[in-house]
Amino acid sequence: MEEDKILVNIRNAILMKSPPGANITGVEFEGPKIVIYSRNPVVFFEKNESSIKEIVKTIKKRVVIRGDPEVRKNEDETVEIIKQIVPPEAGITSIFFDEISGVVEIEAEKPGYVIGKEGQTLRRILAETLWHPRVVRTPPIHSATIAQTRSLFRSRREERLRFLRELGQRIHRNPIFKNVYVRMISLGGFQEVGRSAILVQTPESNILLDAGIKPSGNRHDEFPHFDLPEFNVDDLDAVVITHAHLDHCGALPYLYKYGYKGPVYTTEPTMYLMKLLQEDYLKIAEKSGRPLPYTLREITDALIHTYPLGYGEVTDIAPDVRLTLYPAGHILGSAMAHIHIGQGLI
Repeated sequence: MEEDKILVNIRNAILMKSPPGANITGVEFEGPKIVIYSRNPVVFFEKNESSIKEIVKTIKKRVVIRGDPEVRKNEDETVEIIKQIVPPEAGITSIFFDEISGVVEIEAEKPGYVIGKEGQTLRRILAETLWHPRVVRTPPIHSATIAQTRSLFRSRREERLRFLRELGQRIHRNPIFKNVYVRMISLGGFQEVGRSAILVQTPESNILLDAGIKPSGNRHDEFPHFDLPEFNVDDLDAVVITHAHLDHCGALPYLYKYGYKGPVYTTEPTMYLMKLLQEDYLKIAEKSGRPLPYTLREITDALIHTYPLGYGEVTDIAPDVRLTLYPAGHILGSAMAHIHIGQGLI
């Protein structure tokens, strides 16, 4: 298969640029990133991480280094090592192990203490445990929405990892068409307030920018024009949500109801707020006696397929499209979406 050939080429390039003694045991797609499994991941971080920089420069992809399952410390020992390395000021509230991907998620009141100066503490955790540490902040006030979302990701981690690997194969495929054009189609939000949705088409990709509803609309004009001949949910490669107001994200679960299985790109705060507002939208519709356009199941499906991005993080979302989110200053987590198509048409 073409995807296998691409992964083989990437693996060969990584092996050529890897430092001596890395003992690489696997290379996998994981969404937009390439994950390298090594029996000795520490060597990648020597000499100012020069080997990682060379690999990234060669394959032009984001790279994550993780320890091979056979060399990782057991969970109890890892917890003790983390508590010894991380100062008590960090306020660690929980430690979760994802044995499938090799990630240890550390939830702390003050993540900066877990990260350390220039990431030194994280690198030390990786070096001494061979688990890849990921830090998340403990909300200062308990949030059921955040707790439920994190619990969902943990309980369905096998499904999510399978989705990310399939997504990586779609993103990193070779472009088929030589000619390049960009087409933008308004599905809603033009000359009206609400149901914002813009379909961006290239020869290779179909990207949907926002999927909102018109909260004040009736049943017939509440949703974007998903019935236009240019739109086919089966051809959709990605959805980008700029912020969590319902006029920009309220129709997202509706896409999953009718067969969309692809990724959603947004910021982490928007991911949480979307869940909160979409569930509230269903409660209001139910109390008003209106037919429900989707259910909690579709909201959950959208969450499982969400890939949160940080501001300024350049990310491949299709073979010919890169996305970068920038602060918009609208609401918490709101973003301006910069889409880089081909060699820079947009």
